[in-house]
Amino acid sequence: MKKTCSFALVHMAVAFTVGFVMTGDFLVGSALALVEPACNTVAYYFHEKWWGGAAVA
Repeated sequence: MKKTCSFALVHMAVAFTVGFVMTGDFLVGSALALVEPACNTVAYYFHEKWWGGAAVA
């Protein structure tokens, strides 16, 4: 779970930076930094759980 949280923080920083650089809008960058990585982090967590189970089988 620590790896997932660390990945989420890095992902949020990247998402904010890309959104802000592309639009010049702090609010758009902030929204992207919250919404996109949050969805992706949940997907990543379940992917890791599935991958771990699939590797055993």
